[in-house]
Amino acid sequence: MALLHVDGISTFYGNIQALRSISLSVEEGDIVTLIGANGAGKSTTLMSICGITSIRSGRVLLDGEDITHLSPNKIVERGIAQVPEGRRIFPQLTVTENLDMGAFLRRDTNGIKDDIDLVFSLFPRLAERRSQAGGTLSGGEQQMLAISRALMMRPRILLLDEPSLGLAPIFVQHIFEIITRINRERKTTIFLVEQNAHMALKIASKGYVLQNGAIKMEDTSERLLANEDVRKAYLGI
Repeated sequence: MALLHVDGISTFYGNIQALRSISLSVEEGDIVTLIGANGAGKSTTLMSICGITSIRSGRVLLDGEDITHLSPNKIVERGIAQVPEGRRIFPQLTVTENLDMGAFLRRDTNGIKDDIDLVFSLFPRLAERRSQAGGTLSGGEQQMLAISRALMMRPRILLLDEPSLGLAPIFVQHIFEIITRINRERKTTIFLVEQNAHMALKIASKGYVLQNGAIKMEDTSERLLANEDVRKAYLGI
């Protein structure tokens, strides 16, 4: 049984249909990516999974449990954490205070301290800036903080929405290396939405191609990287 299974969901904004009966699965321990052009519905997919955008039909299952109509906070409690597009950190709070906000559902004080130490080991730049306001960090550092804040929830599955957006190439490479480390070392399952299709497919085991709100293709990442249509449309080859 997949850890996350999206079963034929359709989502609307008013009368405009954004998602058209899409289905996908993410196995525990995997990195799975969803690629597609701007406006294809990638972010809407994540927001539908998280309960932020209402699903008109279909269902979302987490480890076999139907979470389709749970509130967003209940979905977080079940173990799904999202790093939204644009980071959305708390700019007036320090790095450490942002991390504390990520652990707001937890009561294990010692465990929280250990996890702060862990994310500082993943992102030494954040350790150096632990007392600095989040809004004064660079774009790459803010992305590191957004990922770290989500990790403080100890999620079963981490949803990443365009983590490379707006970052300098050196930060893009570093972010994808860290995503791989989180998956390998923390055993965290990852569902990655990313416009940089080449980088996403290089670290994922499986990929889905979303076009106009519908899944048009699914395969192993290796096969999608070699697919002529994918190479022309999303890899610039």
